[in-house]
Amino acid sequence: MVVRENFQLQLEEMKQAIVQISKLAEEALELSVEALKNQDLDKALQIIENDNRINVLEDEINDMAILLIAKQAPVASDLRRIVAAIKISSDIERMADFAVNIAKSTIRIGKQELIKPLEELPKMAHHAIAMLTTATKAYVEEDVALAKKLAELDDEVDETYGKIIKELLELMTKNPEHLSQISQLLFVCRYIERTADHATNIAESIIFLVKGKRYGLND
Repeated sequence: MVVRENFQLQLEEMKQAIVQISKLAEEALELSVEALKNQDLDKALQIIENDNRINVLEDEINDMAILLIAKQAPVASDLRRIVAAIKISSDIERMADFAVNIAKSTIRIGKQELIKPLEELPKMAHHAIAMLTTATKAYVEEDVALAKKLAELDDEVDETYGKIIKELLELMTKNPEHLSQISQLLFVCRYIERTADHATNIAESIIFLVKGKRYGLND
């Protein structure tokens, strides 16, 4: 009984680490979009410098998972919880990497005047960040219904992504002298769209955790 209780405590510790890495990734993504919108190069540099915290935490989660598997030899739902934690932390770390990529694009654009005010792009980013928040809540509560809703949210992000890409490509044709800046904005759009995709990956891991079967939300 004591061994089982200790195992459950360790699973809970791993879950809380996932919540922590998710909050750090959310913060990085929010700051990266803010830095881009305001062309705040100091903030962009700060995001890049702080990324190591997230990488270290992902490593710690992986170490926890490996030790639990080695020491406890879990089966069934307990093993799925550990496997899901590894996959989810990896997806979140990739989302944080996208925040770094956005920060790097911000630095490349620098202080040159933006070809147009950034309005739709930050909105798309906030939708993607909200998906991470929702995914984390679904993970903590092991809520399959909430996890499945992320597919609908991803469709909304994809639709906005398509509109922004079309607009930027039209601007590129009409303003070839702004090719470099528009290229960076196209990259940023892609990073945000991929962030949303990783949130749906998390949803799929949650469904696997609870149901024990694969469910493709990105199909």
